[in-house]
Amino acid sequence: MTRRKIQIKKIDNRNARQVTFSKRRRGLFKKAFELSTLCDAEIGLMVFSGTGRLYEYASSREKRFFLSIEKYIIVHSLIALFMHSL
Repeated sequence: MTRRKIQIKKIDNRNARQVTFSKRRRGLFKKAFELSTLCDAEIGLMVFSGTGRLYEYASSREKRFFLSIEKYIIVHSLIALFMHSL
């Protein structure tokens, strides 16, 4: 049995969209882990959900990567505050 091709578009059903997000996020993190292991690559991955929740993966626990994430979040938050005040 072969897999069907799906049309890539926004999923209207909220529950189905959340389930799909969770499954695909897990798959993406698994692929990032595999890539870092097989190729000895440094991988950093940030995923924001539709509600704004941050999910992150780093192949190494270097402080540099997490400082970059914190900087991104601070800048992103400041931009959102600025845009909301307009």
